Amino acid sequence: MPPMRTPEELTDVFRASGRNVTAQRQCIFRILQGDETHPSAEAVHAAACREMETISLKTVYQTLHDLAELGEIAALDVGTGMTRFDPNVDDPHHHLVCRRCGSVRDLVVDFPDLAVPDGADLGFEVGSAEVVFRGLCPSCQDGARRPSAAARV
Repeated sequence: MPPMRTPEELTDVFRASGRNVTAQRQCIFRILQGDETHPSAEAVHAAACREMETISLKTVYQTLHDLAELGEIAALDVGTGMTRFDPNVDDPHHHLVCRRCGSVRDLVVDFPDLAVPDGADLGFEVGSAEVVFRGLCPSCQDGARRPSAAARV
């Protein structure tokens, strides 16, 4: 996966678009750097609070949505109950979603023959497709294999 722009590059992108660059936004840029977990706004907020206790969830949401509007991240709804944010906007890819813990990971694979069958498009002009595979991540698989405390008694 290509790296997301650096915090310094995101600062330049924000300034070039006429947006203010605050210490809170720079904190968010640092948190997103190298994060491949597709974090929710709440997860970004929790991490930001460790660095800057007074940062508001509203600021995190606004900054993430500004980044999405600028094309620097993608806002995803993969059925986990909250919007997730994906910094990989350059490479076409799909997603793996854990049905137990909700973790999301990129799946870089090409489906060259994926298309809506003739006549089934209901008049839509289809431009792209996203595939979401659901299952259990390695951590949840390990947890499912361990006997519960009740079973050991």
